[in-house]
Amino acid sequence: MTENKKLILLITYDNWGYNQYIANALEKKSYEVKHINFHSFRYKYPSFRHKALNFFTKNLGISNLKHIHYNEVILNAIRDIESIDAAVYIKADFLSPVTIKTINKKSRRSVFIISDSINRYPKTKKILSLFDKVFSFEKKDCEKYHLHFKTNFIYKTLDKSPSSYKYKVFNISSYDRRFPVLEKIAKALYKMKINSKIIVFKPKKRSEPYLEFVDTPLPISEINNFMEESEIMLDVSRKGQQGLSFRVFESMGLKKKLITTNTDIVTYDFYNPANIFVISDINNIRIPESFFSTPYVEIPENIFNKYLIDYWVEELIE
Repeated sequence: MTENKKLILLITYDNWGYNQYIANALEKKSYEVKHINFHSFRYKYPSFRHKALNFFTKNLGISNLKHIHYNEVILNAIRDIESIDAAVYIKADFLSPVTIKTINKKSRRSVFIISDSINRYPKTKKILSLFDKVFSFEKKDCEKYHLHFKTNFIYKTLDKSPSSYKYKVFNISSYDRRFPVLEKIAKALYKMKINSKIIVFKPKKRSEPYLEFVDTPLPISEINNFMEESEIMLDVSRKGQQGLSFRVFESMGLKKKLITTNTDIVTYDFYNPANIFVISDINNIRIPESFFSTPYVEIPENIFNKYLIDYWVEELIE
C-alpha cells in the first residue's frame, strides 16, 4: 500500500461489472482502492449431503454455506490491513453482522449503498444500524428507515451523437418477473415496425421475431457497443420499484431518448417529456410517432454534471 494514499475498501456483488466504475473513479481521485467483488467467489460443496442440507437450512433461514464462505474469504482478504479510511458496501445483506463489525473496527468511516428495495431483501433491515451512513435508491425506503437518498450514476458519456444508428430501440435484461411486461413492449414496437434489439438472458433459448435470447451473460463492453449503436433505450422497472436503473443514466450519458415503465422518473430534475416517454398502462401502449422522429434535447449542464460518477463518489468519502 502506498504510504501517502488513503485506502478505500469497496465490497460489492458486481454481477454486471458496473461497480468497478466506482473503484476506477475513486482511483482517479488518488485513493487506493481494494475492490472485493464476491460475485467472483466460487464455492464447491464438500459432498452432495452438504448441498442437500444447505438447500433446507438456507430456505429455513438458519444458515447458508455459500454465504458463510463469502464472509470467510472477505475477512481473510483484509486480515493484514490495519487501517481503512472508508469501507463502502454495496449488497451487504450477504454479510453477517460479525463480518461487518470486524471490517468497520478497522475503518474510519463505513457507508452502505442499497440499490434495491428493502422489501425485496428484508435481511437488510437487520444491518442498517451498523454503518455510519446508509444510502438508498428508493425514496420510500429513505422515508421509512430514515436513510439518505442517492441515485445511480452516469459512468459513460458521449461528446457527439452518431449521425445514424443501427437500431432504434435497445434493451438487455435478465429473464425475471419483468419479462411479461418486456414482452408486451417488444411486441408493440414490432407492430409499430420500430427496429429494436431487445436481448433477454435466459439459459433455455426461445425464438421470437421481436426478442433475442442469449444463454450466457454478455460482457459490458459488448453491451456498451449495442447502446452506442442504438438511438433509444428501453427501461423496464420491477413491480413497486421507484429507484432508477442504470438504463436511465446510460441514456443520459450517451444522449439518448428513453422509454420507461418507471412512473416516478417524472419527479427528477432531468426529466423532459421530449426525451423520456413513460408507459403508464402496459395494456395500452401508445407511443407517438413524433417521439421517434424528433431530436434529443440536451440536459442543462448543471443538472447533468451532478449525476456523473466523478461527482457521485465524493459523497461516499466526504
